[in-house]
Amino acid sequence: MTFSPANPRPPALRLASTGTLTYGLSVGEVLGVSTLAKARLLGGASGLGRIVQRLNVMEVPDILAWVKPNELLLTTGYPLRNTPQSLDRLVSDLDGQGLAALAIKLGRYLDDVPAEMIEQADRLGFPLIQLPDDVGFDDILNQVLTDILNRQAAVLARTEEVHRALVQIVLGGGGLQEVADEVAGILDAAVMVFDDEGRFTAGSGPEWQLAVLRECPPREHTGAAVVAGGFDHGRIVAYDPGGELRETDVGILERAATVAALVVTKQQAVAAVESKYRADFLRDVLAGRAGGDERVIAHCTGFGWDLDRPLAVLVAELDPAATGGGDDRQVQERLAAAWTAAVRRRDRRGAVASFAHEIVAVAGVPADPSQQGDLTGLVREAAALFAEHQGGRRTFSTGISRTVGSPVALPEAYDQALKAVRVGRQLHGLGAQAHFDQLGVYRLLSLVSDPAELHSFVRETLGTLADDEDPEAVDLRRTLQVLLETNLNVAETARRLHFHYNTLRYRIGKLERMLGSFTEDAHLRLNLTLALHVLRMRGI
Repeated sequence: MTFSPANPRPPALRLASTGTLTYGLSVGEVLGVSTLAKARLLGGASGLGRIVQRLNVMEVPDILAWVKPNELLLTTGYPLRNTPQSLDRLVSDLDGQGLAALAIKLGRYLDDVPAEMIEQADRLGFPLIQLPDDVGFDDILNQVLTDILNRQAAVLARTEEVHRALVQIVLGGGGLQEVADEVAGILDAAVMVFDDEGRFTAGSGPEWQLAVLRECPPREHTGAAVVAGGFDHGRIVAYDPGGELRETDVGILERAATVAALVVTKQQAVAAVESKYRADFLRDVLAGRAGGDERVIAHCTGFGWDLDRPLAVLVAELDPAATGGGDDRQVQERLAAAWTAAVRRRDRRGAVASFAHEIVAVAGVPADPSQQGDLTGLVREAAALFAEHQGGRRTFSTGISRTVGSPVALPEAYDQALKAVRVGRQLHGLGAQAHFDQLGVYRLLSLVSDPAELHSFVRETLGTLADDEDPEAVDLRRTLQVLLETNLNVAETARRLHFHYNTLRYRIGKLERMLGSFTEDAHLRLNLTLALHVLRMRGI
């Protein structure tokens, strides 16, 4: 088959298996140069889109050790003259090395190409070309290499010009939408930018073409990754309904991805400064250092926060990791992102900020008590978003304060939420959600401002049983706790602790010698119960 311009010319573009773009001429374009005008395509027509980046001459038997991917291999057939039976295997070997095509000059050493070789070329889509008799290898080398270099120079010049234009957009204060608009205009194609979770952030082009881009995952479209500082920030992709994009177009997308990474890092830097400013002010509000209600309300209005309504404070703390070695800073950032998204969905006028060890949200409380479950719904939504990012590997506990009516009362509400999250985790384990008003006796105990006073009460009430270092004391304390929980029901206590009845009676006698006659003294039982409750709050 003689190649002619009437045959569809494939795009001069190929993505290697690593995802790296390769520049050069397609085999189809190489066959269009003047020196190869009389060349014949013997087989492998489906591989005309393979890219030629370099040329090589094969006149030695062990050429496989020297060939490189994307080469056009020229030969007179000298190394093949004595082994016509292995020519089909040669095609397979060259294809396995990533060669672009094999061009043979017949007549001197090889009279014709075996049918098996052509059949193998067709099966593999490996172009097999018969060279004209009157054209020298040096003419082919000069012309094709010149065209390849010119193509690469043109590609580099165009992408550099586009890069400068895109950088000017960023320097002028433009964002991802302006970058997408510019690239869409240059490529005459629909362009869309996705974040690292595959969510649409900016796009330009006809709506139906953008809909096509939304239908499939970003990596299934022609595009480039937006990477900065070793982090994947998303992807910029393009769609041309008229055909595949050229190599220069993909090069432009790669440059656009670099500029998009610059935009993203700039936005993150600005967001980090704004977030710190917001967090610092909210910290001052919760510490009572931000001034009176009027000043706080006016200042928060500039942040989009509405604190002039019934409010509650929610505190979320990461639970300890099951195994060490995790990056808590990164996990804390994801927890903050989850809470920010949840608050934005549930209460757009609410405030949320990330502190050193917790995420704090100030959310509105509906006046209708039947709708006040919105706060627990907010916690559930934040937990779902966080689990989506973490795959369920980490959890967090949440404390919810009482409702307050003005900003000046927020410091007390913050303190309540802190106590609720920490007492809740002690009582209910990891992932706990506790409301300050539902802590019962623990709420009263948490109101004691002096921990030393509580510890003194425990020591005076429990004596040596308060020692966590003594296994016997810990064991007896467990027996006492179950006895009090069962209202001194000896049979039930023995069943729970798997003791013989007489063994438990012996233990009760020992406990009464240490603590007093608590089986008869109701006030002593109350003191012992409170002391055990305080011990459960230890570390708070």
